[in-house]
Amino acid sequence: MIDRRHLLAAFAALPLAARAQGQPPRILVGFPAGGSVDTTARRFAEFSRGKLAETVIVEQKVGAGGRIAIAGLKDAAPDGQTLLISPSSMFTIYPHAYRKLAYNPATDAIPVAPLALSTCGFGVGPMVPASVKTLTQFADWAKANPDKAAYASPAAGAMPHFLGNQFEHAAGLKLTHAPYRGAAPGMQDLMGGQIASGCFSIGDFLPHLPSGRVRLLGVTDKARSRFAPDVPTFEEQGFKGIVGVESYGLFVPAKTPQAVVDKLADIARAAVREPSVVEALAKLGFEPLSLAPADYAKRLVAEREYWGPVVKASGFSSDD
Repeated sequence: MIDRRHLLAAFAALPLAARAQGQPPRILVGFPAGGSVDTTARRFAEFSRGKLAETVIVEQKVGAGGRIAIAGLKDAAPDGQTLLISPSSMFTIYPHAYRKLAYNPATDAIPVAPLALSTCGFGVGPMVPASVKTLTQFADWAKANPDKAAYASPAAGAMPHFLGNQFEHAAGLKLTHAPYRGAAPGMQDLMGGQIASGCFSIGDFLPHLPSGRVRLLGVTDKARSRFAPDVPTFEEQGFKGIVGVESYGLFVPAKTPQAVVDKLADIARAAVREPSVVEALAKLGFEPLSLAPADYAKRLVAEREYWGPVVKASGFSSDD
């Protein structure tokens, strides 16, 4: 009689495609369709067809700033049939920001591989005069117009939220934070003049820069982005220590067999080397990134340690 341990080992050794003949594998996404996370997941799903399974489904579980999707991953069977593509904030920043997470970021999910990196940007819309072209000039304008001094972010507790807060304190001004349900509605209000400024992934700004409806004032990497080479970093403009780069990664439930994790990591590694995938990522302002599962796990631990003091200094915490 085969015991459970041997059965799991035999199951893990099966090709993933062979196990996908019943219910197709699904990739959970915690953000709305059409956004950068959803687009990344769909590109990965397309690449995975024939490697992971003949059909790979992208399933939205939108809400709570991506937390509902992670809770869905936690409750899924650890068989390689349920995956998650998520920004790293849900695993590195949320543990410090939310007191009642429905998941443990250190134990309820296995980081398989990163797919991309994205820097954030801080920009302004038509509410702010065209003469404002730098972060310092924006700070001066905000101080002179405290009733209009606000910034949008894609979610409370997300990386752009705290980058905006760091800028607020470094510049010695008061900015009202307006969290949105994703970047798209926040960007719409920014372009429409309903809010003065916004901090989002740089890819959220790129399609709108040619029109002039939004102006990107600074980026949050240590070096300028190749997607906006004329835009200086925060540090170049004198705001030291304001650095934030988000990874977008692939995760599976805890206790997923190592053979399954390794197979998925191989697919992810191949995906970020595929020219069509790299091109699709570039349209989002994403740089491809490849790391082994253990190295990606170490990166997330380091990020989690980095963001703890930043979140604490902001004073933000939530029971939601």
